[in-house]
Amino acid sequence: MSTAASPREIGRQLDDATSLGRAVDELLASRTEPPTLLALGEPTHGIEAFPLLRNEILIHLVERGYRSIVLETDFFAASVVDDYVAGAPAEIDTVLATGFSHGFGAVPGNRELVEWLRAHNAGRAPQDRVRFYGFDAPVEYSGAPSPRRSLSAVIDYLPAALRPESVRDLDTLLGEDADWTNQAAMFDPAASIGGSDHARALRVVADDLASALRRAAPGLRPADPSGYDHALAHARTALGLLRYHAAMASPATDRIATLLSLRAEMMAENLLAIVSQEQRRGPSLVFAHNEHLQRAQSDASSENWGNAGALVGLALGERYLVLATDASPDSDPGTLQRALAEATTRRTLFPAQALRTTLPTTLGTSKPLVPGHIPLEPTDLERADAIIFITDTDGKRHQYW
Repeated sequence: MSTAASPREIGRQLDDATSLGRAVDELLASRTEPPTLLALGEPTHGIEAFPLLRNEILIHLVERGYRSIVLETDFFAASVVDDYVAGAPAEIDTVLATGFSHGFGAVPGNRELVEWLRAHNAGRAPQDRVRFYGFDAPVEYSGAPSPRRSLSAVIDYLPAALRPESVRDLDTLLGEDADWTNQAAMFDPAASIGGSDHARALRVVADDLASALRRAAPGLRPADPSGYDHALAHARTALGLLRYHAAMASPATDRIATLLSLRAEMMAENLLAIVSQEQRRGPSLVFAHNEHLQRAQSDASSENWGNAGALVGLALGERYLVLATDASPDSDPGTLQRALAEATTRRTLFPAQALRTTLPTTLGTSKPLVPGHIPLEPTDLERADAIIFITDTDGKRHQYW
């Protein structure tokens, strides 16, 4: 008689706030080192079950000392939300429209998140408030902006005596913003300005500014930590955008993969900067697509570009914890999704390592629920510390764009 555990036996049902909190606490206690960044992934955007789960987990984590939440939205736009949840006067509809990129302000669960954060933070000292961050690069599916805003922000922050000589020709090198934002460049390398002599010269300007900012840190940062960190974010964004535009101009066959990897690099840099800024206040919860947050596979080829989670995982090690999620209301027999669904009443957390030992090696993957849904594969169990599977959803996407 086999004594191997079944998925149902190792799963922790998340039926209410109490059972959810207990399961999360058990997962945190199992770590050899407390996480500074807990990553919660979703398999697609727009299905409300995932951000609603995120909201419940955040409420519990805040009770455990977490003091920030980070979403897959533009790093700079998110400051609109952060100001609002800290008490700044504004209309919430405006905050949702301008403080989220990709149209994510209209994703179900995000209004509730912002409202909860504002109510929670009211009357609390700054060190006890829950801050809101974005970690995405300022790029959209249709293209990328000019680096003008970021370059100008660094120049404006640096004292005149510390500005490098290369910034004198900035306006000439930048030209018209419309040349940078030409949407045809996403699909036609010849339409991109990123390979021009001016764009290459701007990469020298951006590097000079970033270097000047780093070298001036001992004199600038102690007097204005938030201002310095904001300028540093613009410096790395300018460099990232210029690399991104250069890749858009490349006719190489792996052009799209390179663009995705450059976005991942910018995401990882932003995440690590947020962790550094928040280290004295408490850990952070980050929420994004599974594909952005999962760790690298142990047998990954060196020819593959790393996603943001793989890059962050290298830097944080055991202090990076990954929870991947999935759902499948009507999963196919013989798939990972069917095996997890049969062990789930509503929502269940499965420790990934234990789950791997309970499953047959022949499992496949169920079909996507909606376009953009990437169902978990059995090999993904090596890229996460735990899996949360949801059966309590119709799997329908809400239009958010």
